Amino acid sequence: MYIQINTDHNIEGYQALNAQVSSVVEHSLSRFSDHITRVEVHLSDVNSNKKGGDDDMRCMMEARLKGRQPVAITHQAATVDQAVDGAADKLVSLIESILGRQQHQE
Repeated sequence: MYIQINTDHNIEGYQALNAQVSSVVEHSLSRFSDHITRVEVHLSDVNSNKKGGDDDMRCMMEARLKGRQPVAITHQAATVDQAVDGAADKLVSLIESILGRQQHQE
């Protein structure tokens, strides 16, 4: 499973953040690694021009499942860590649902 992380120009600490986000994604999605070819993570500060505010960090994750269309989710939170954790949880639920439906159809 290849993980690509993209940030906007308002997100600081790219190298440390890259390692931390990769770790969260790998840990959260490890049981689906046979089904996932790639995960793209996009981090942004939605209202960077206002400096501050609740839930202004946005994390969008897109997973490419073998033999399927890509699936994507978005989560906003007060911090980057919370946004990444929330997005990872949502993506796990979505993939569980998709793969569960696939097993029932076979």
